[in-house]
Amino acid sequence: MSGKTSDYETIAEELQSIVGALVRSMRSASPGRELSLSQVSVLKRLDRDGPATVSDLARADKLRHQSVAATVAALVDRGLVHRTVDSEDLRRKLLILTEDGRALLTERRLAGHEHLAELIDDRLTAAERKQLATSLPLLRRLLD
Repeated sequence: MSGKTSDYETIAEELQSIVGALVRSMRSASPGRELSLSQVSVLKRLDRDGPATVSDLARADKLRHQSVAATVAALVDRGLVHRTVDSEDLRRKLLILTEDGRALLTERRLAGHEHLAELIDDRLTAAERKQLATSLPLLRRLLD
């Protein structure tokens, strides 16, 4: 390829910029903004995958154990995550999402979805909304 940027690279760069801005916009509309991205990531993983150890979380996200341990400690202090002994291996401490943690995630999701739905309704015409809807399967294929 020559020094010239390909159409695909231009599309990728623009898509990355737009997706990032949309995520930041949705995040700013949601409660619990004082949470760091790593804290939200831990909450989401525990919600999606169930109880895990700090080591499990660090391995899953390819992060240092110490970084995840600090993140988890902050979540435990806020009552969003609970530590419990693993009944199958009493040496292990499992992390469990508390009801407060689950409620915060639900509030964040709903606020973000509502914010994005309002933007779609307010800023796009009916034809543009239809065009956006038809492009969603293409975007989803990028994840497969």
